[in-house]
Amino acid sequence: MKNMRRCLGWSIHALTASGAFVGLLALLAIYQHDLLMALWLMGAAIVIDAIDGVLARAVKVKLVTPEVDGALLDNIVDFFNYALVPAFFLLVTPILPDHWRAPAALMIVFASAYQFTQIDAKTSDHFFKGFPSYWNIIVFYLFFWQMETWVNLIILFALAILSFIPIKYVYPSRLDYLTHNPLLRAAMLLATLLWGMTTAGLLWVYPHSNNILVSISMGYLILYAIISLYRTKVPLPKH
Repeated sequence: MKNMRRCLGWSIHALTASGAFVGLLALLAIYQHDLLMALWLMGAAIVIDAIDGVLARAVKVKLVTPEVDGALLDNIVDFFNYALVPAFFLLVTPILPDHWRAPAALMIVFASAYQFTQIDAKTSDHFFKGFPSYWNIIVFYLFFWQMETWVNLIILFALAILSFIPIKYVYPSRLDYLTHNPLLRAAMLLATLLWGMTTAGLLWVYPHSNNILVSISMGYLILYAIISLYRTKVPLPKH
């Protein structure tokens, strides 16, 4: 039984590490200007990141594989996938003004480096402190919306500033202190899953669009922002 749990622990670490390889494939797709494939791969990396933490907590990897720092491994892979890969995406695509691509990528890397290295980047009540470097998600929306390049730059700049402001952002897979109501926690988890499916649907129909998918995808972002601001202002009392 003990050996089985150790095997499961190592398998989960391998799953986490595989996210870095998926990110590497995304870089290759960006280099080859296959941007849709790159976005699919960036989405796959998000799925791996969402799953591995849940599995790690279920198996209690800290106990079964104490020689491996799973949190450090996760942060390394996340910094690569959530910051460096989207920064490279911005460097080689026309989403931003030509002369602002490198400064914007530098801004994202620096803001992410700060966010990832805060001692309490993930708060004791399981929220992200400051904008949680969701740059891979942001570049998807900028790619999909096809807005003016200077508008995209302003959005990136604003989000980079938010990395330094101690607003608490919902951690979608750690909802312990979102609410004491288990039904509301389940509803938030289902909303996150629905957002993921509708956002994948938008990528599937691209370059066309779908008003229903857009409404659901954007509605979730608004809900996420409102709940994050509310929980920053009104923390959930502990039992």
